[in-house]
Order: sequence, then structure tokens, then C-alpha cells
Amino acid sequence: MNDEAIIAATRKWIEQAVIGLNLCPFAKAVYVKHRVRFVVSRARHLDGLLEDIDRELDFLAAADHDAVETTLLVHPTLLSDFLDFNAFIPLAEAAVEEHELQGVIQIASFHPTFQFAGTEPDDLGNFTNRAPFPTLHLLREASIERAVAAFPEAETIYERNIETLNALGQAGWQALWRQP
Repeated sequence: MNDEAIIAATRKWIEQAVIGLNLCPFAKAVYVKHRVRFVVSRARHLDGLLEDIDRELDFLAAADHDAVETTLLVHPTLLSDFLDFNAFIPLAEAAVEEHELQGVIQIASFHPTFQFAGTEPDDLGNFTNRAPFPTLHLLREASIERAVAAFPEAETIYERNIETLNALGQAGWQALWRQP
């Protein structure tokens, strides 16, 4: 797949699942204002991916908040195994510390076969973090704080998402991806 197709698939996921199912009530405002940066990594090894993370951390830290609020760093081929991806996350988080950006930027992770500890692979709760490709979401913590302050009972989002996905069911989830 070329980068445009990868970004298009990622946008579809955001539009149909993240925003469409309201899995993240904060996503729509940022997305419709075009403040989400999409970057496709073509790194051939983990060191190259870490270099891409370094570049994106520097970019996001320096970027005007009104122009770029968050970055989705997507890698379509590296770390296709969820356990390998999950083992890589501490390295990505260490990069945040190395750039002295703890408390400024945090990383959320998404993967096509994401699985929370203690769940079965087909547990619908896992789908809250399932993206078309391994994806690292670099978020400004100030943006999160503003969004949480504006959203009453933000701590209930996870439970509401589980209810939404359970009501949708496997068939409903699959139907999302058959839509144009």
C-alpha cells in the first residue's frame, strides 16, 4: 500500500469508529479542524522507527498548537505482531522522557489485534484500541487536560465504549468497514 492509501484507511477508522461510535469524545473537534498530523513510517527496523518517533516528538513539541494538536504515526508493516508491538511501547515512551517531554506529550497505542491483559482476543472491549495498522498517537497533555475538563465524568468513557461495542457486536463492527 502507498502512503495515501494507508492514511485513507486510518482516516476511515477515525471517522467511522473513533468519531462515528464516539469512542473518543475529544477526537471530532481536533479532526474537523485539521489539527491531526498523519505520518507513515517506512522504517525497516526498530531503530529507524525510534528515529521517526524522535522526529515527530520534536515536530509536535515545536508546532503551533492551533496548526497541529496531535500526531498519528502509522507503520503498516513493522510490528505486525501485537506482542512485539506491545513490547516496543516502553521504548517509545522512553523517547518522550529522553526529549524531556514527560508531562507535555504522551503516547497512546493502537494495533489491528490490540488485546488488553486478561481478555480474550475476540472481546469487543479490545476493539476500542484496534486500528488498521500499528499506530502511535502522540498527544499533547494540555489538550487532554482541556478536553477532560470540558467533558463531565471523563472517567466513564471506557465503560461507555464497552457498552457501545457490545451493543454493536462483531457483525456491527464488521459492517463499519463495508461502508464506503
